[in-house]
Amino acid sequence: MGTLVSFHAHPDDESIGTAGTLAKAAALGHRVVLVFATRGELGEPVPGVLADGEQLSVRRSAECHESAKVLGVARVEFLGYVDSGMMGEPSNDAPYCFWQAPVEHAAKRLALILEEEEADVLTTYDDNGGYGHPDHIQVHRVGARAGELAGVPVVAQNTTNRDWLMRGMRGLRKERGADFELPDITDDPSFGKPESEITHRVEAVEYAETKRASMRAHASQMGPEHFMLTMPDPVFAMGLGTEFFIVASPPNPASTPEIWTEVFEPLHSG
Repeated sequence: MGTLVSFHAHPDDESIGTAGTLAKAAALGHRVVLVFATRGELGEPVPGVLADGEQLSVRRSAECHESAKVLGVARVEFLGYVDSGMMGEPSNDAPYCFWQAPVEHAAKRLALILEEEEADVLTTYDDNGGYGHPDHIQVHRVGARAGELAGVPVVAQNTTNRDWLMRGMRGLRKERGADFELPDITDDPSFGKPESEITHRVEAVEYAETKRASMRAHASQMGPEHFMLTMPDPVFAMGLGTEFFIVASPPNPASTPEIWTEVFEPLHSG
């Protein structure tokens, strides 16, 4: 059996992009570890969800542990940085925010966990952090360096497949009629990646309900009326049951970790 370490910026990020992958790996008997750079202090809570005096960072930390139980995660760690907020906000300049952390310093902290766990696979984000959030971009940079320092065989960058998503949206428009609003994301360089740049996928449709339960655990960020929690099961499975990754340096075939071949599969043949 192998070990997968999944590195994220804030609690709830694991549920959106990688929950299916984590649940599948855990169900197959592999060890799954979650590492968060921050506790998501600057997130926007669902109105009325926090008790009087309750701190969002404490609430979100508890929620990520609940999500971890749902997914079968064995260990949860925090690197201790502060949420940087959205790109361009004054919080980007705060001295202890993750965006301002020296990459080498943060990477060494993550590498210690990777070495302790003898990680076979590390998941991070693509080079734009999926959608341009500074903490997500920093996860990419820190994760790449930490993988090098710890000698992790596979570093897989989680991303959104823009082409696949648009195909699904077009299918929904056919089903729901011409009035269904279809955003044009195919040429938006800040959102995901084109299919041609994506190397691997994880088919996790059978874990779709587990993924949605992971999302529900983050009640401070996703209320019961959130669109991801209210969409019909078939639509959720179609839209979120497959997760996509970019692997810049494929592992040596002679020493490919078992967890890699069991959980991930090439997106393109040949």
